[in-house]
Amino acid sequence: MKAAILKSAQPVSATPLVIEDVPRPQLVPGHLLLRVLACGVCRTDLHIVERDLPPLRPELIPGHQIVGEVIAGESKESPVGSRVGVSWMGGVDGDCWYCRHRMENLCDRPVFTGYSVDGGYAEYALGRADFTYPLPAGVDDIHVAPLLCAGIIGFRSLRVAGVEPGERVGLFGFGSSASLTIAVLQSWRCEVYVSTRGGSHRKLATSLGATWVGNENEKPPVELDRAVTFAPSGDVVVSALASLRKGGVVAINAIHLDHMPQFDYDKLLWGERVIRSVANMTRADARDFLKIAHDINIRPQVTVFPLAQANEALQAIKHETVNGAAVIVP
Repeated sequence: MKAAILKSAQPVSATPLVIEDVPRPQLVPGHLLLRVLACGVCRTDLHIVERDLPPLRPELIPGHQIVGEVIAGESKESPVGSRVGVSWMGGVDGDCWYCRHRMENLCDRPVFTGYSVDGGYAEYALGRADFTYPLPAGVDDIHVAPLLCAGIIGFRSLRVAGVEPGERVGLFGFGSSASLTIAVLQSWRCEVYVSTRGGSHRKLATSLGATWVGNENEKPPVELDRAVTFAPSGDVVVSALASLRKGGVVAINAIHLDHMPQFDYDKLLWGERVIRSVANMTRADARDFLKIAHDINIRPQVTVFPLAQANEALQAIKHETVNGAAVIVP
């Protein structure tokens, strides 16, 4: 099969992936062999190829928003010929303290798709059967792919922030994940305040019905009940914190922050304001979000790239030259 390979011995560059012919994955017990139909491109993929996250393997196929057709393997939910999704959490040990206390997203020995195991920038991929998700008919491959991480982790961020229906919620940064999250918030009758850089992102937020849209230096005109930060910047976290009412919560939707600046505790955190990080996702998050996305008919904006242009897709995410999501189609 053809695959986009990251070789950790090579220096970081704008073209980190090499398109090569490699052996097709061999089916192993408890897994499904998938023909990849589409694979969303996530900012976490960028952190992996740029070494913000340390390499775990000498060679790696990235990609963790996989839509695939089952071509081999056994699963009661997903027989051969059916369509499934695979996300960032590719497996857990099931035995650690966190798994036993229903916090599998914090598992001590997790499997990460496209990071600790090969992912979906390829023509075929393996997925652990109990970490694949049957996908509803009626949503095509390229539009369901971004839901599998950007959508799920955005949904988990709302849960971590404790969002209640009808609240005022700030979204700081407006890439793929935020553009999917806004639809969920609107279905909960929340007012949505968006602060983001880039005119195209502000235009997208306006077109999706945000209550208020400003640039990265503008403060929302009201105090917020909750906020979610999507940009990998500590400065953005402080901006979100400065916009909260007393008792409000900021959820940080980022696997990596460039830095965390000092801030005035008395003015910004005092008053029982809360900062929480968002770490991975659970299978319950995935199933619940995919059901909601189907019920409210979420259709993300998508730009499609062939597998041969996987590097260009990553650069488009880095430089924010696509609105919504980028999706690779082998």
